[in-house]
Formats: sequence, structure tokens, C-alpha cells
Amino acid sequence: MNITYRKLTEDDLETFISMRITQLREEGATEQIDLVPALKDYYHWHLADGTFVSWLALDGEKIVGTSGMSFVEKPPYFSCPSGRIGLLSSMFTDPGYRRLGIGKELLRRVTDEARAYGCGCVQITASDMGVLLYTAFGFKKNGKFMQYNL
Repeated sequence: MNITYRKLTEDDLETFISMRITQLREEGATEQIDLVPALKDYYHWHLADGTFVSWLALDGEKIVGTSGMSFVEKPPYFSCPSGRIGLLSSMFTDPGYRRLGIGKELLRRVTDEARAYGCGCVQITASDMGVLLYTAFGFKKNGKFMQYNL
């Protein structure tokens, strides 16, 4: 096994979206709609304008791990004076490739992208499975995160 890494391209979107949906299912999401068209639209536009970046892990030609970082801006605040935030998503490793350091390397690469974009912090809503990876990397829990669905 020789794992290599490269950035996501438009040509990878079908596989990337399939892995994203697998990740959401694994995390217990309830499927109420066909999410594929919305994901295709999102990734198409945000890859093009530079507000989404993803690194992939490959074993040969097979994508075995994914990551994603969306860049957003809010008014500056004390713990993030730039107001630029990286929203981490799509962290997924094929079950047969877990516990090999792939997730950690993907996380390092996308956080480097956030730093280069000028983000003052990176946020994630972590699955139970991901908490150990993010904690070991240096993420801190913030119990203040809440969401209101419209």
C-alpha cells in the first residue's frame, strides 16, 4: 500500500460525493431528500471560486480518504480577529484504511489551507468517531455551538 495525496478536482466529484453520502449515513443521518444535486452544485461553485478545498488520499487510483474545508467570513471577534473561519467537513476514510494516519495527514493538509487563506480558526461538528482525531490534533470542544434550522 502506497498512499499518495492530491487536491480534489471536478473530475473526482462523483466519487467524492458518494463518499460524503456514505460518511453522512455512517454518522446516522436520516435521508429525506436526494442530496446529490445540491452537493454537485455546491462543490462545483465553491471549488471554482476558491472557497472550498479538499485533499484526497489515494491508494493507487482508488480514493480512500477525503477532507474538505469551506472558507467563510464573519465580523471579526476576539478569538478570530480576521473573521475568516475554516469549516471542516467531509473527513472520511474508507473503513479498510482506518488507523493508518490517513485522517491525520488529510487534516494537516486542509488546516494548512485554512492558515494560507487567512483563517483565524477552524471549526467542525465532530462525529463521535472523529473526536479522538481532532482532540489529538489540538481541537478544543466548544459547548456553545447551537444550530437553528430554517
